[in-house]
Amino acid sequence: MDESVAINRETITLVERVMQAVRQRIAGRTLVPGAKLPSIRSFAETMGVSKSTIVEAYDRLAAEGVIQSRRGSGFYVAGHLPPLSLAEIGPRLDLAIDPLWVSRTSLEAGEAVAKPGCGWLPSSWMPEDGIRRALRALARGKDSSLADYAPPLGISALRQHLSRRMAEHGIEAATDQIILTESGTQAIDLLCRFLIEPGHTVIVDDPCYFNFHALLKAHRAKVIGVPYTPSGPDLEYFAKALTEHHPRLYITNSALHNPTGAVLSPVIAHRLLKLAEQYNVTIIEDDIFADFEHEPAPRLAAFDGLDRVVHIGSFSKSLSASVRCGFIAARRDWIDGLVDLRIATSFGGGRLAAELVLCMLTDGTYRKHMDGLRTRLARSMGETSSKLKSLGLTPWIEPAGGMFLWCRLPGDADAAAVAQHALAERVVFAPGNVFSQSQSANSYMRFNVAQCTDPRIFEVLQTALAST
Repeated sequence: MDESVAINRETITLVERVMQAVRQRIAGRTLVPGAKLPSIRSFAETMGVSKSTIVEAYDRLAAEGVIQSRRGSGFYVAGHLPPLSLAEIGPRLDLAIDPLWVSRTSLEAGEAVAKPGCGWLPSSWMPEDGIRRALRALARGKDSSLADYAPPLGISALRQHLSRRMAEHGIEAATDQIILTESGTQAIDLLCRFLIEPGHTVIVDDPCYFNFHALLKAHRAKVIGVPYTPSGPDLEYFAKALTEHHPRLYITNSALHNPTGAVLSPVIAHRLLKLAEQYNVTIIEDDIFADFEHEPAPRLAAFDGLDRVVHIGSFSKSLSASVRCGFIAARRDWIDGLVDLRIATSFGGGRLAAELVLCMLTDGTYRKHMDGLRTRLARSMGETSSKLKSLGLTPWIEPAGGMFLWCRLPGDADAAAVAQHALAERVVFAPGNVFSQSQSANSYMRFNVAQCTDPRIFEVLQTALAST
């Protein structure tokens, strides 16, 4: 090959790499309209390329209308702010398989697609008859329940009921310390808006629920993963992360951890709270799987008294994904600020959903449903674990409850490759690295045992393991 052609091809590749870096900064709001781009010299040093490569990249971006040149001043971002693109912020995880890919694929999948990687129960496992009864009761009730906005904190009767439920776990949360939200996800989003700014550091478990990664990316947070053990976060790594990164938040599940199914031990909980106090870290305790427990696990909010721990939950996993109702329990001096944010972002909240949840909590439907659901999940846990073991997969632990099994694939197989192969066979798996900030879970997968009743899932998994 002619040397000049080879050099030219390499230069074009470097130019495109620089252009992509600029586009990512604009998509991620690191560079906003009117912002000045780095100088040619400094950006060449940052990118490790020649100044001529930067000049060509800037010229091509200017020709596309992405940036503008101002004589004697430099280059500036042009036009209006583009829509936020989470996929453009930072590198993709496992090629095409990232947290948003798993969510989108699961949500878009039709009934013919098996979803052992999704994070919710099949609709047939939900109390559909009870939901219909509650809807009929609401239709005969007050007009305000059907057509009016909710009060700023949410309906009082449900907050009173939640206060009593939390007391059963040792959490003292008065009614005026509880805010209703439209989901657990909205609860975390409001807390991130309230407690952190772009660039602040947040600690998550490694592995953790993959939507934590997506949410924190949307808030421009710096995310640090701390290895998770069968009894809680690795405190040695946790303390090191505190001293090195000075985080503002730590987000975790204390009961039936997602994706591992582990349970926080009392000893780890006490030591964790001491470290959080020492380094002034706020903890968001996501407790959406509380009602799946057979025996209650320790709650950080119970030990802490809602001082630096914020407790959240929802009914999306246990009652209905369509009935969007969650809550935040927090210290009193934060409530007004959180309410203002909720009004600004969603105004009146989901009153009808809250009234529906209250109806089902108080008429006995929810209690009977959860009693049967825990039994059904325990049976599915045993059956799914046995089938996976027969294919050479090893559960990380045997969970005490819930719907998730965190398993190691045989022979350190590539979970992303297995998931991509299975998708072509209309099966959606959740490979380990979508849960891992450090990308150290490539040979793991999370299985939802309630979604593993179709024998085809295990046939596809066996074939995919043999083919990758």
